[in-house]
Amino acid sequence: MKILALDTSGVVASAAIWEDDVIRTEYSMNDNKMHSQTILPMLKEALDLTDEDLSTVDAIATAGGPGSFTGLRIGAATVKGLAYALNKPILPVPTVDALAYRLWGTEKVVCPIMDARRDQTYTGLYEFKPQPPMETGENPGTEQELVMHVLTPQCAVPIEEIVEKINDLNRPVIFLGDGVPVFKERILKQAKVQVSFAPAHMNRQSAAATASLAAYRARVNMAAHGGVLTPEEGVVETAADHTPTYLRLSQAEREKQEKENAV
Repeated sequence: MKILALDTSGVVASAAIWEDDVIRTEYSMNDNKMHSQTILPMLKEALDLTDEDLSTVDAIATAGGPGSFTGLRIGAATVKGLAYALNKPILPVPTVDALAYRLWGTEKVVCPIMDARRDQTYTGLYEFKPQPPMETGENPGTEQELVMHVLTPQCAVPIEEIVEKINDLNRPVIFLGDGVPVFKERILKQAKVQVSFAPAHMNRQSAAATASLAAYRARVNMAAHGGVLTPEEGVVETAADHTPTYLRLSQAEREKQEKENAV
């Protein structure tokens, strides 16, 4: 399977091509430029440098939200346009899940935090647990797969609320995401457990992580449905059906609601 992945959910714009557990190419920018200016040129350059052909892509993965409202809309429009043009399915991946997947293999609880403004964060809690060992055929060794488990699904909450959940778990936790510099002092003040923060090369969105998690979700889905990719659990969507997950109202929608309530 070959997957084209895009992530425009935050400040970072990222594009990648994943093929059979190999990241063929990834291009990321963290430069505060509008994603509408960067994502397609980035994708074209990445394709040109690797002699890749979009017609050979099997599916298009995307960070499906939450995140920046403008960024998600740009990503959705781009992904829908590509999916229509190429007649390919879309593999939406929850943004916070994909961010957590960057720390695959850690023994700590993973807490991605994105700055959601209005004193809130897009966040969730995750852990990686081993599956039962699998026999590897003629090789006398065994293979043990680590699987990401969702402890708290992605949500939009004040930072104090997610730190309270962490304290209740009473386990070491590692934070990542663009919310770290915004909320770090408040986290350290409230946390009652061992806290660490991911380094720069692992602490932002990545289309490669989005593609890898999309591929895993697709594999699990196909294994459960006789080798056929189905829309169960929201793993796959058509271009017509795809819409971002915002988790809360936009500023314009909030202002409209406030005016209606005041009448």
